[in-house]
Amino acid sequence: MTHPAYGTLRQVTPNAAVLLAPNPNVMTLDGTNTWLLRAPGTAECVVVDPGPLDEDHLAKVAAHGPVSQVIITHHHGDHTDGAARFAELTGAPTHAVTPAHRHNGGGDLVDGQLIEAAGLRLRIWATPGHTADSVCVLVEDDGAMLTGDTVLGRGTTIVAHPDGQLGPYLDTLRRLITLPAGTRALPAHGPELPDLAHVASYYLTHREQRLDQVRQALATLGQDASARAVVELVYADVDKSLWPAAEWSVLAQLAYLRG
Repeated sequence: MTHPAYGTLRQVTPNAAVLLAPNPNVMTLDGTNTWLLRAPGTAECVVVDPGPLDEDHLAKVAAHGPVSQVIITHHHGDHTDGAARFAELTGAPTHAVTPAHRHNGGGDLVDGQLIEAAGLRLRIWATPGHTADSVCVLVEDDGAMLTGDTVLGRGTTIVAHPDGQLGPYLDTLRRLITLPAGTRALPAHGPELPDLAHVASYYLTHREQRLDQVRQALATLGQDASARAVVELVYADVDKSLWPAAEWSVLAQLAYLRG
């Protein structure tokens, strides 16, 4: 069974399986990947990103429990709209950087924090950029990293200005590049990837190239050019349905360049 597979639990690594939510669109790609983490032979699991408020999806995830912990990678609704309902279904504590998405006594997530549950060691990485509250989750037992929206399984992510900021995102990419070769990326959207450091290096190069293009656009349009004007010039070869997302990233690039 390969990606995408809706409604059916798909084992990706010995410790990580995914259940794809049926919420595909231009922003979520095939939909939101809800990850279930457990060591082989362990009954309980840790759920990362319950996903949208879709009763069928949430019930299917809960049926693969018992769920001991829930982790939220960031606050966007395609990851969190179902979190409160999922907390009701499972009773599991939900941990998140953003307090509004903590449930059942769940706590904060901080860089370097270790969560030991479901027979696994899960290390939290603060990875701001896409949003200010973005985190990744390293499964230390097999070296796979759940990347949320920081790195996607297809294409590149947006920097969701003004909450997301380009400077922290570039720092996050530089940090991910230091991971050992062969660290698998388990993203919240799109298929898994075999080498996260390699993808982060590509992302960084892509961002630097886009920054150069924005600088050139400002030289042509004027330093006070609007984000939309820059999008129309720099992203002229990109499908116009993606321009609203591109405008978010350009706003972040302009804020970065304008200091």
